[in-house]
Amino acid sequence: MTARTAILPFWKNYDRKLYLEAAILADELGYDSFWIPEAWGYEVFSLLTEIAVHTKRIRLGTGIVNCFSRSPGLLAMNAATVDEISEGRLLLGIGTSGKRVIEGFHAREFTKPLTQLRDVIRVTRTLLSGNRLTDSGAKLHEYRPFNLAMQPLRADVPIFVAALKQKSITSIGELADGWIPTFWPYAELGRGHAWIAEGAAKAGRDPAAITTAPFTTVIPLGDAGVAEARQLVSFYIGGMGDYYKELLSGFGYADDCERIDELYKDPRTRSKAADAVPDEMIEALTIAGDPKHCIAELQRRREYGIDLPILNLPSKLPWEMVELFIRTMAPAG
Repeated sequence: MTARTAILPFWKNYDRKLYLEAAILADELGYDSFWIPEAWGYEVFSLLTEIAVHTKRIRLGTGIVNCFSRSPGLLAMNAATVDEISEGRLLLGIGTSGKRVIEGFHAREFTKPLTQLRDVIRVTRTLLSGNRLTDSGAKLHEYRPFNLAMQPLRADVPIFVAALKQKSITSIGELADGWIPTFWPYAELGRGHAWIAEGAAKAGRDPAAITTAPFTTVIPLGDAGVAEARQLVSFYIGGMGDYYKELLSGFGYADDCERIDELYKDPRTRSKAADAVPDEMIEALTIAGDPKHCIAELQRRREYGIDLPILNLPSKLPWEMVELFIRTMAPAG
């Protein structure tokens, strides 16, 4: 059986036409799925609709949409619509995002994020199943007995959740179909799997049925790839709020994270932050080196419970380099 692999472009300065070509090529080469991010640029469901009408087999994921900027009912409508247009290929990836984006860009109050996330899952499941909102079990709002005024193609659109904290990951085991960890050390995935199993046991579900689909940074550029990986790790620790700093500190990198963050936060020393990223952190969080090494290492890491690695496409590069990456990392068979 061919190991499943997915790909994801970077959200910033997204080149719509280039990544449409990337999705078409990925479809031809047998990739499992093509995921589209959403931040404060392009709107994701429109992009997936465009890709859907130009591809035949590849599954299409939101990677990810936040659960605040659209109402739970609208998210269910979005999912039902794109799933129908794509003939049953949608994967709904969701997450909470953070206070700065939700309040500063979307003008929505960032309160009770885990409950909001759980409500989105419950409402989506209810509406796609043809049931009424009053039966959803949602906690934050008292709904009226609406159901969708159309027949969803599938009641069981897979729902993946991007989560880093224990309670959110446990909820995946209870309510969702997949876990999307980001910058989570691959050798420590067992910790998240144990939390998923706790939630699954509570709901009487099989944790083995829940897909682990980490965003996976692969840079098959030899020594230049390792240098780029250092830059990326320093950016996530110093430039992405406290999420990844806290996460990695909990995995034993507290001193390194403090040093990297200190260097990154000061414009006078930011250029030195990448040099402070230790080799063991690079190895734990990324795959970098020559192409043969990257292919073999990706396969080896599947043994740690990675079911569907979502590979980050290179950004700010011409089509020729993007195409080479897609062909190099294509699933064998």
